[in-house]
Amino acid sequence: MSIRPMEFRYGTREMKAIWEEDFRLRCLFRVEAALAQAEEELGMIPPGAAEEIARAAEVTRPQRAKEIEDEIGHDMMATVLALAEESPRFGEWIHLGATSNDILDTATGLQIKASLEILEEKLKKMLALLLDLAMQNRNLVCAGRTHGQIAVPTTYGLRFAIWASEVGRHIQRLEELRPRAAVGKMSGAVGTQAAYGRFGMEIQERVMSHLELFEVDVSNQVVQRDRHAEMVCWMALVASTLDKIFIEMRTLQRTEIAEVEEGFGKKQVGSSTMPHKRNPIKSEQICGLARVVRAQLIPAFENIPLWDERDLTNSSCERVVFPEAFIFTDHILALAVRTLSNMRLRPDNIERNLMLLHGLNMAENVMVELAKKGVGRQQAHEIMRQSSMTAFEEKKDLKDVLLENETVRSFLKPEEISALLDPHQYIGTAVLQVERLNEKLKKLYLA
Repeated sequence: MSIRPMEFRYGTREMKAIWEEDFRLRCLFRVEAALAQAEEELGMIPPGAAEEIARAAEVTRPQRAKEIEDEIGHDMMATVLALAEESPRFGEWIHLGATSNDILDTATGLQIKASLEILEEKLKKMLALLLDLAMQNRNLVCAGRTHGQIAVPTTYGLRFAIWASEVGRHIQRLEELRPRAAVGKMSGAVGTQAAYGRFGMEIQERVMSHLELFEVDVSNQVVQRDRHAEMVCWMALVASTLDKIFIEMRTLQRTEIAEVEEGFGKKQVGSSTMPHKRNPIKSEQICGLARVVRAQLIPAFENIPLWDERDLTNSSCERVVFPEAFIFTDHILALAVRTLSNMRLRPDNIERNLMLLHGLNMAENVMVELAKKGVGRQQAHEIMRQSSMTAFEEKKDLKDVLLENETVRSFLKPEEISALLDPHQYIGTAVLQVERLNEKLKKLYLA
């Protein structure tokens, strides 16, 4: 019976498949086969051995390795013996010169490589979606907010573009990270490659070439865990961006604001007792699981300082950290793409909130214009501050208060004041910024 929600509630099949035990064991088999191939190429093992070991790697049942492990209590040696059973002529040559972590860490590199490819594909889908939303809504003016209060206008296009730019940086980080994280090594018991003899460095190079992995420059018995900590940091950054986006989605779906809405199915139930509810449950799930991804940071960092040439404290920890981080990051990315694809904007409410303050959110525009016309900037700020407070307290339109101010009337005509208080005309370069970003990111990552 399943206990952990990751087993039955969260995660995509493709990402889970990479971190299942059977796939892990098949990665170990692949690494042993690549090692045999490199050693045969260098004349270290008999001709024909690599071919037979490669065939054994294809046909050996992962279950057999687990059965042997139950008997001998050593996972890596069980893998070697399981392969040897399917390699009757050359089984004795399997694992020549290798230490367990040559195989284990390199197999982890294969899992990381496959996982990063999945995340990269989903990030690019997310980027394409956000850029499309930015372009579609680049002229949709809305109320900007700072400190939870309505500020000067912005556009939904710029809002989506800011998120797209952040996703673009995550793709860039991934490109930089991959050569440091998707790595393997053949360094032997303490890093000297002594058991491989004079061919140690060439064996490592050949094995990683056969597996299409990057090789470490130097290592002790293990790949150094700063690489994996950086990788988990990257996933935490991705998760935090999604958290940021969907906190905003939840805020904008509040009943009092109601500018945005998650897709809501015809038969979907919002509450067991309140039939009217349309809760942002997908956004809430993304925000909640982002916390789980970030929670993997501390153990990932604590895996960096190991004793001497290595100890075993990282091993059990990573059996939890790597699957959790990858599976939950992948899950919330997939959910984010689906949720944004079904998102609904409510233009009437966007316009209502934009005009909610009856001109107060345009005080900056009037202040700047007064300064341009000769009123000192500080004096203009004070005029607009006092006028805004009066309009707020007396529940008046800002225009009416300004028309009562002698200084304002001496510099601005009534029709000029009306134009300055139109929020649709105060979005600066927002549209141009969106268009420029769209062109840049599509060229970089979506061409």
